[in-house]
Amino acid sequence: MTIAEIFNNLNYGPAPEAAELAQAWLEAHQGSFGIYIGGEFRASHSGGQFETDCPATGEPLAKIALGGPEDVDAAVKAARAAQPNWESLGGHGRAKVLYALARQVQKHSRLLAVLETLDNGKPIRETRDIDVPLVARHFYHHAGWAQIFETEFSGYRPVGVCGQIIPWNFPLLMLAWKIAPALAAGNTVVLKPAEFTSLTALCFAELCDAAGVPPGVVNIVTGEGETGRLIVEHPGIDKIAFTGSTEVGRLIRKATAGTGKKLSLELGGKSPFIVFEDADLDSAVEGLVDAIWFNQGQVCCAGSRLLVQESCAERFLSKLKDRMATLRMGDPLDKAVDIGAIIAPVQLERIAGLVEQSRNEGAEVYQAPCEIPARGWFYPPTLLSNVSPASTAAQVEIFGPVLAAMTFRTPAEAVALANNTVYGLAASVWSENLSLALDVAGQVKSGTVWVNSTNLFDAASGFGGYRESGFGREGGSEGLLEYLVFDRLGSSPRKPAPKPSKREPTSPPGIDRTYKLYIGGKQVRPDQGFSLEVVGSSGRRLGEVSRANRKDVRNAVEAARNAQPGWAAQTGHARAQVLYYLAENLSARGAQFAELLAAMSGSGFADGEREVGLCVERLFECAAWADKYDGRVHGTAFRGITYTLNEPVGVIAATCPDGPGLLPLVATLGVCMAMGNACVVAPSETTPLAAAEFIQVLETSDVPAGVVNLLTGLQSELRKTLAEHDGVDAMWHFGDAEGGRQVELLSVGNLKQTWLGPSKSHDWSERPWSASKEFLRHATQVKNVWAPLGE
Repeated sequence: MTIAEIFNNLNYGPAPEAAELAQAWLEAHQGSFGIYIGGEFRASHSGGQFETDCPATGEPLAKIALGGPEDVDAAVKAARAAQPNWESLGGHGRAKVLYALARQVQKHSRLLAVLETLDNGKPIRETRDIDVPLVARHFYHHAGWAQIFETEFSGYRPVGVCGQIIPWNFPLLMLAWKIAPALAAGNTVVLKPAEFTSLTALCFAELCDAAGVPPGVVNIVTGEGETGRLIVEHPGIDKIAFTGSTEVGRLIRKATAGTGKKLSLELGGKSPFIVFEDADLDSAVEGLVDAIWFNQGQVCCAGSRLLVQESCAERFLSKLKDRMATLRMGDPLDKAVDIGAIIAPVQLERIAGLVEQSRNEGAEVYQAPCEIPARGWFYPPTLLSNVSPASTAAQVEIFGPVLAAMTFRTPAEAVALANNTVYGLAASVWSENLSLALDVAGQVKSGTVWVNSTNLFDAASGFGGYRESGFGREGGSEGLLEYLVFDRLGSSPRKPAPKPSKREPTSPPGIDRTYKLYIGGKQVRPDQGFSLEVVGSSGRRLGEVSRANRKDVRNAVEAARNAQPGWAAQTGHARAQVLYYLAENLSARGAQFAELLAAMSGSGFADGEREVGLCVERLFECAAWADKYDGRVHGTAFRGITYTLNEPVGVIAATCPDGPGLLPLVATLGVCMAMGNACVVAPSETTPLAAAEFIQVLETSDVPAGVVNLLTGLQSELRKTLAEHDGVDAMWHFGDAEGGRQVELLSVGNLKQTWLGPSKSHDWSERPWSASKEFLRHATQVKNVWAPLGE
């Protein structure tokens, strides 16, 4: 070929990255790896091994130890033994180790990048230029959090021993996302890498030795799915952090229910890529290439649903097909390759099967004219058009280089299509009208929204999903909080009660009244006409309350779901005014409530007065936070603005503890309201009359119908139905451990967020209310919006 022909064709020549360094590392280990426990490698207890293969060639790379029960138990014991000393090392001591880890990653960046490409099949350009630099960034960033830990996280303590299970699509980066915050917070870890991609985790174990990580602080147990199950179910684990499929996430939620383990799940996604007619279409095409064909589409937040405005759809798809024709598929170690290999034959078969199913459902299939290599597992970039919103291609996570395209006409229709999924992990919005783009970004139900950009990540910005994409965040301060426990919850010493007043409690008002349920802004009779007798501490009958059943729960949740969007759309200031008005009206009836509380508890009138005063104070505090618990601008390594929106969770259901009759109820509904949620609350089962009387305060305080719903009755019945209900977005349980286990177990259906908050042992009357920010954190979910600046 002549120089003239080269310039005329502009074809890329081969640019292979040398693999000798990684091959030498494999040979030094004789192609066989043990398990890393207590600072040393050892063979698995059973001696079992499994092979890891190179997706680009199908050839075996190494044999990996198969961890079993004895290995997991040994790793947990090593982590437990190391944790107290690691925590007591202090923030500065941990910061130095994390800094050393970051430096080790940088020093061995080439080895890690090549090893990742060999083991995973993704192009070397991605591992070299994206994955490995982000790994170092996470350890640097969390070294900073460790340094200022004592001042910025006062009142929190580390969870303890963390079990971490990571996927095969970003093996080293997922490891950093989990290990860095866990170590910064003072925890120790037992991490299981994916069976397809264990090599970089084992290489990282060697870097831990070089960085001076104390033995037992980091433990790497390799294995298959069964090994992960053993970690999840081990009683010595205090927290599970899992990234993977929604199906496995459900199983983990079931397995951890009632165990007291803290849980964070980063699961599947079906992310929308929204293109408006005024967008820079050429830039949007390039963004779409990165969104869906980055890492062969094997990305949980891949922009796999293209929503393009009808007026420009034909032009945009034409440009997209032209761009697809230029994508280069081949040896992922070639620096000129765009599309690498699929991780394994089973995944390749799944992708091909879902594309064929979509074709049978009427989708038009266009595949880039790539030359598929003879060896290895490859699949061409694929565009599915003429896709309906309910089709397989639009709803099922394919997890491959497959894009499903749909059209819309108006911004409202774009938002509706974007939210027409059980997932909520990420989204991209493309428009030159920044006002429109940011408005749509605020309406899309996703944990991360990129504006005129895609697949931007940084350690300073939390990442995680809504709905069936899981809960919890990784990165930023919100990610660090996932590895901490607020130590003041349930541990505050109870203040001595004031001396009883000489005034004796009189008969509570309204003894013979019919107390109804409060649903959708109305007092309603229970569906089955049942009631429960309420007895005071002296054994005296005080009255009866309604006993709610499943239909009452259904009606309350429906009312809450209808009311929540409008309530969330109110400004924080407007919500604060309603909360202040609630406090005003409760205060006006303070004496009446004080007498009722005294009659239920048997304490003096002064105790009742004090509880009412604290309720008023809580409502004032919630009103104060309504327009102040806002997000922050993150200092990401990015030319633009990355900012956090603290959004309402949606519909929150809560069960109040036995004990104080009014304060837990008011504190719970006040926080939910302040943050824009609607709530369904089951008051104390033993002291429900104050809650029943509180309905009149709600009715006279401008609370919109459906924002607050109160269901008296047997909590064992209500708790089960609320936890199972798919219309509930989060479930708070303030009670016994068995009830908490049930809540976690039954929440699997829609993977709702759960919080086993303070029980009756908690001092709800503490001043100031040190738990306020913990309540606020559980009443919100974080959305990070990335908006680039400049040309």
